[in-house]
Amino acid sequence: MKIFTGSLLLFFVVTVSAQPDRWQQRIKYIMDIKVDAAANQFTGTQKIDYWNNSPDTLTRVFFHLYWNAFQPNSMMDVRSRELGKILVGVNKKGEDVYDWDSRVKDRIKNLKPDEIGYQKVKYVKVNGVEQPLIEHETILEVKLLKPIAPKSKSSFDVAFEAQVPKQVRRSGRDNAEGIRFSMSQWYPKMAEYDYQGWNANPYVAREFYGVWGDFDVNITIDKKYMLAGSGTLQNAAEVGYGYQPDGVQVHHTAGANLTWKFKADNVHDFVWAADTAYTMIKRQPANGPLIYVVYKKADSTETSWKKMADFVEKAYPYMAKTFGAYPYKNYSFIQGGDGGMEYPMATLIKSYSIGTAVHEWMHSWYQGLMGTNESLYPWMDEGFTSYAESRVVGYINQDSGFWYQKDYEGYFALAKSPREEPMSTHSDHYNTNYAYSKAAYNKGAVFLAQLGYIVGDKKLDEILLDYYNQWRFKHPNPNDFIRVAEKASGMELDWYKEYWVNTTRTIDFALGDVNFEEGKSKIVIKRSGGMPMPLDVLITYKDGKKELHYIPLNLMYGSKAQEDSSAAFIQHPEWKWTDTEYSFEIPYGVTNIKEINIDPSMRLADINRVNNRIVVPGN
Repeated sequence: MKIFTGSLLLFFVVTVSAQPDRWQQRIKYIMDIKVDAAANQFTGTQKIDYWNNSPDTLTRVFFHLYWNAFQPNSMMDVRSRELGKILVGVNKKGEDVYDWDSRVKDRIKNLKPDEIGYQKVKYVKVNGVEQPLIEHETILEVKLLKPIAPKSKSSFDVAFEAQVPKQVRRSGRDNAEGIRFSMSQWYPKMAEYDYQGWNANPYVAREFYGVWGDFDVNITIDKKYMLAGSGTLQNAAEVGYGYQPDGVQVHHTAGANLTWKFKADNVHDFVWAADTAYTMIKRQPANGPLIYVVYKKADSTETSWKKMADFVEKAYPYMAKTFGAYPYKNYSFIQGGDGGMEYPMATLIKSYSIGTAVHEWMHSWYQGLMGTNESLYPWMDEGFTSYAESRVVGYINQDSGFWYQKDYEGYFALAKSPREEPMSTHSDHYNTNYAYSKAAYNKGAVFLAQLGYIVGDKKLDEILLDYYNQWRFKHPNPNDFIRVAEKASGMELDWYKEYWVNTTRTIDFALGDVNFEEGKSKIVIKRSGGMPMPLDVLITYKDGKKELHYIPLNLMYGSKAQEDSSAAFIQHPEWKWTDTEYSFEIPYGVTNIKEINIDPSMRLADINRVNNRIVVPGN
């Protein structure tokens, strides 16, 4: 998709009118940041233009102050310590496993004054007038002296100071790999106001939601530091460090500092990182963005970082074909943070793991472009991204196995545990970290893979591209995705969302009796699980012939097309969801049958697959 860099008004007309009955706010940040690297502190000013495209009059606005979470007895600290008391299992060594976020544990409680994080807003001005401020730890409430009218623009001036916390979760200084600054959630960020109202979620553990906008960010720091971040560097010839085009002479400004000028249009967040030992690899996929891989230089890891860079370059054409084109000029993999964490146009990544790299880049589609509300629907980002990771890595490596096996195994473990909660649970309000992660990542990934079982994988591919084309830059919710799937497949699919997302009911089918009467065999299938589904039943005969018997579900009001040409395709009457048993006949005796198998493709998330297959004795 073309990114509009000209008239902002033109951008509004194009994007807002294209939305199906969905307005959204718009923002522009101009930020000037001065970093005192030795003190781990910085000051900043923001000039913010904010468009209230809603039909509502706003009497207050909210800002996120994420780093205030990194202080003893913060909500993040207390929540981590409370969850850490919950016993969730036993490891292979026979040791008890508690529900810690292993990256946080009780580390925040032990931070010293020069190790805590903070973001202190000095003032928020509107038309030169300071507005009343109320701080709620990680949320700043701004009481507006003059309300913002519907369909109007307002301008804010903000001044703030911050201390970079010792790295605990995602952001901070001096992480385990020695990266000096991992700067995510680092600035006062306007909370999103949408059709559901203000989304001023305190920073307790999970993910993020933001307003689409444009960022001009100028960062002044000791010139010994190399930076990487969201956006496109505007003064590469002045900065150097490998960003300059080939053959361009770098001219550093006088003095001890450099100012790095980044610009990012049509994104909902901005991340950067800095270190004195960073180096860079560049890759340019065919018809794709310029890729920067920025990492701490070490001879022992050089080959591994290059392999990772080669892999993502190779993977991009398949990613674009399957999920839609990446629309920005560049993307940066930046060593930093505590594992892998996605942001628009960049990710913080702990190491050169290929799987993590693909996962984080695929977040550019389901977090960066879709911008789904991750507090409410984390599975639409993490789950879809996990599905995409498994698919991309499996395709590029030409894996012969079932690509999504680990996702299914993770879901099965959750479903068989006493910890499962509906995927509609708010991210921060799951009772355990275990339930959140298994639901958001694994069950969310199974949602897509199993949708391919319901509508057919070719139709799923059509759905994925339709979703990209219709909903990028528009904050879709689960109903929006299901409507895309329904229109592409010609099926009704609301039942699938309701069962899979809003309940914890499981799928469990079993082959019953196979009875032979008067030259025919009657095959009985029983449903003991609480969730109805359509079924594929493969019958393999002794002579090698195969038949795929397809039983649509009545709630679908439709059926999928034949997927596998190696077996004859036979469609049966629909299975009514109120019935717990179904049977059909074949014109052959039992002695002709070699094997009967429910769901040979393994895409049905049946929690007890032991009773899904019958091998006729003697065959």
